Amino acid sequence: MAEIEVLLPKMGESVAEATVTTWLKSEGELVEAEESIIEIATDKVDSEVPSPAEGILVKKLFQEGEVAKVGDVIAIISTDGDAPSTKPDTSANTETPSKEVIAEVEAPVVAKAAISDVTISKTGNSGRFYSPLVRNIAKTEGISMDELEAITGSGKGGRVTKVDILAYVKDRGNESVTKSTTLAKKEEVKKAITPASASGNTIQIKQPSVHVGPNDEIVEMDRMRKLIADHMVMSKHVSPHVTSYVEADVTNIVNWRNSVKNEFQKREGEKITFTPIFIEAIAKAIKDMPGVNVSIDGTNIIQRGNINIGMAAALPSGNLIVPVIKNADRLNLLGLTKTVNDLAKRARENKLLPDEIQGGTYTMTNVGTFGNVMGTPIINQPQVCIMAVGAIRKKPAVIETPQGDTLGIRHMMFLSHAYDHRVVDGALGGTFVRKVADYLEAFDPNREI
Repeated sequence: MAEIEVLLPKMGESVAEATVTTWLKSEGELVEAEESIIEIATDKVDSEVPSPAEGILVKKLFQEGEVAKVGDVIAIISTDGDAPSTKPDTSANTETPSKEVIAEVEAPVVAKAAISDVTISKTGNSGRFYSPLVRNIAKTEGISMDELEAITGSGKGGRVTKVDILAYVKDRGNESVTKSTTLAKKEEVKKAITPASASGNTIQIKQPSVHVGPNDEIVEMDRMRKLIADHMVMSKHVSPHVTSYVEADVTNIVNWRNSVKNEFQKREGEKITFTPIFIEAIAKAIKDMPGVNVSIDGTNIIQRGNINIGMAAALPSGNLIVPVIKNADRLNLLGLTKTVNDLAKRARENKLLPDEIQGGTYTMTNVGTFGNVMGTPIINQPQVCIMAVGAIRKKPAVIETPQGDTLGIRHMMFLSHAYDHRVVDGALGGTFVRKVADYLEAFDPNREI
């Protein structure tokens, strides 16, 4: 039987594993090439994995809820139409577990079975976030939510990492882990995730209690909305946000686009929008001022070597996703237009690949799409800056000419630049948004594309 292995694809530098959420195909079912067969989830986004070839799905190697690492074989596709093999492939397993290992595994089976159905929430009462991998290990090991809350996390903001929870599992049977120790760990967790006030006292952040009236309806957030909520709250806690505003005259851009859009659509079969023009200006400004194209790792500043610009896109579901234009500074306006249109289209159709939403170094969001003139966007961590472009409106403006100042009707737009004040000061943050506006205002109205 000719078989093809389906691998868990690479999903960006910072993502090494994903949780299997839903199998879209059953064993023995025919699948077409590029047809999605499984849904996976990381801490950042949900995605689908397509079949690399047409054939029959003969074997699922991971069940729903299990965690797979990048490069793992998650399924087997038969390309010659043979029936699925009933004998599992054990050729890769060359090691035989020792009696001691078997004993260690078998001993706690009864205890785990009693609490394996306990619910592990993404966010605990302390407000600390738990990744899918940590939650999966906790459920597998029978660790309750209270126990999980008591583990001291070594990650940012006191988060529990894979190393932390595996170390806890290893020492779990040690009787020295007493009730008093558990309480002490809870206090350490609170200190790790609770910000300090100016007076040095800690401020415990609690969500307000919400009254539900008789005519109210409770709608649970979907998984993507929960991820967005967690990411946004984390960003506001991590980064002290500052926003600078500049108004730009984009009359030349508007007139130029109006003059070329029909010919462009006829020639290329797609529309040209303002977005690639904005991204081009941002990429040029980043090359001039690379200090905004960085990330912070503790007390280290990581200067990014590539200019990868994310563009926030609203989905039909109401959720938000940020596809990334890699090496945006190396693309001409036609290349940017093609890339922007392709990513936006596939974002709406939920067909983006995991790697296409990873690796961003700077983000732009177009609030003008909704008629907003400006906004105060939240930084997309681990980046340090984000720019919102507002609606383009006709306004009376002063026009400077060699003959003197005059009034005219101009197309004006606000740019809102939010930046992390830990590393980007007002001089850089404010000058950068002005530089972007300068590039937009200097747009050549005779340009060809």
